Amino acid sequence: MGLAASSARLYMLVARKSDLEFQLQMINQRRMMLANIMTQVMNQFQMLQGGGAEPGNANVQMFEARLQQFQQLDKMLELMAQRIDIQHKAVQTEYESVKKVVDKNIEMSFGLMKDG
Repeated sequence: MGLAASSARLYMLVARKSDLEFQLQMINQRRMMLANIMTQVMNQFQMLQGGGAEPGNANVQMFEARLQQFQQLDKMLELMAQRIDIQHKAVQTEYESVKKVVDKNIEMSFGLMKDG
């Protein structure tokens, strides 16, 4: 790969890496929001239990179902984050490889100019 093509590939990899980092930040932000909501629901659930609610009570079952939905959503977001992290590592590895090619091309180019 020539210097121009390698440089273009390097810029594309930087853009992809930034995009993946942004996606990961958005997922982490959603997980934080979900954690806050889960905390609020748990506080309400504890107040309900403190009021003497029976385990078979419809309200208790509703809270348990809601918490289970939140946990499933959190697990889905965690899996998405893991997938993006794997992609990020692959892009980082390719970036480092292409960077070495660019550095080698520059070194060879300046070496030829220096000798000539």
